[in-house]
Amino acid sequence: MEPMFSPPLHRQRHQFVIDFVKRNKTKKVVDLGCSECSLLQKLKFHREIELLVGVDIRGAIVKKKMHGLAPVSTDYLQPSYDQLRVELYQGSVTQKDARLRGFDLVTSIELIEHLTLADVERFSEVVFGYMCPGAVIVSTPNSEFNPLLPGLSGFRHSDHKFEWTRAEFKSWALKVCLEYGYEVEFTGVGQAPPGQQERVGFCSQIGVFQRLGGSESCSMLLGDDAEDVFSYTLLYSVNYPSLHDNNILRRVLVSEVLYWAEKLKSRWMEERTGERQRQAEDGEECFGASERDMEMGEKQTAACASEVKTPVEQWDRGVSGQQEGEDQQVFWRNGLGRQESCRSCRCVSVPLAVLWSCCPKVNALSGSLSNLRHFLMDDPKVRLSQDGSAVLLNVQEQDAEEEEDHDVVEDSGYAEVSRCSHSAEPEEDWEANF
Repeated sequence: MEPMFSPPLHRQRHQFVIDFVKRNKTKKVVDLGCSECSLLQKLKFHREIELLVGVDIRGAIVKKKMHGLAPVSTDYLQPSYDQLRVELYQGSVTQKDARLRGFDLVTSIELIEHLTLADVERFSEVVFGYMCPGAVIVSTPNSEFNPLLPGLSGFRHSDHKFEWTRAEFKSWALKVCLEYGYEVEFTGVGQAPPGQQERVGFCSQIGVFQRLGGSESCSMLLGDDAEDVFSYTLLYSVNYPSLHDNNILRRVLVSEVLYWAEKLKSRWMEERTGERQRQAEDGEECFGASERDMEMGEKQTAACASEVKTPVEQWDRGVSGQQEGEDQQVFWRNGLGRQESCRSCRCVSVPLAVLWSCCPKVNALSGSLSNLRHFLMDDPKVRLSQDGSAVLLNVQEQDAEEEEDHDVVEDSGYAEVSRCSHSAEPEEDWEANF
């Protein structure tokens, strides 16, 4: 049988919420009746959100699905600038909990029809009166559409206590607005067949409530002497890795600095090798250097580390991940020519100013040259010059290595990712069949 709706109705409801979040840059969202956390799993990818909360009375179902909201390996390997915290609670939407007050958005997707009419009144008081969100999205079946659903007799689900007409839904919504200071816009998802939309409306009707007075009105209400009760049980909480965490920021910054410092060192080594080869081809090999090699080898000098600080060529366009052409050269050479041939203990000095100026990500992560120096100063992976102005990297001669075939397979580090009072949107009998 051909599906009646494409995309399926539950996906259209979820997309409606996602579109609202994207338009309004919503930061704090709670989904009442989160059930198997399917909406939350979609919302976690929208980094406008900083706090994402789910509530459901059926804790066992939440526990089965909650680990799908955990960060994956790529979240740790490539942490975002944005912050995200996820919390899941077991509790009833007819009970108050102070931790859910003052959110930007509360969603109630196919939940309210599972409540008794007495519980609907308590739901209104808790959500609109106590929680005081900036916006509320409520979706519920539209009973006027039911005659168009093939094979349906009675309610769409055996647990539904009622299914409202558009007039009944509107009556409840306007009463809520009058009592708690909201305005509402009516819409829905699930279009009727051509020519019947006006007569029957949407399959799922939706009310989008906005608090009058905005965030200022909400702040005034939250500042009153309302009781602070904690009736929900916390089942799960996790903070996603973020560059706002200094430890994570330091780890990422150090990794970038070492990557680019090694890249610049390699370019300098390649350039130096190329110059020597050209000299040899032209018959202009520096014999003095060879003599020094022999002399140093005979003496077995131990203390021969040198800092390579003098720029051979100034950088014109910088070096970035997007521009890695061979014509972009930033090299350093040994300022003390007599140590050029020492093979046992030499190092290249890559100035922090060059890294900060030439590498956009290093620049963005550190913010300033002084911050960059501060982050690197106490890190055991980074060796700084005595004055803290440059990164020191050991130089290993390539004579033996040049004859080897280097097949380097870079591991990107990415793992394979497949990234209320009552339970909202349980598996609907009618929707499961169609």
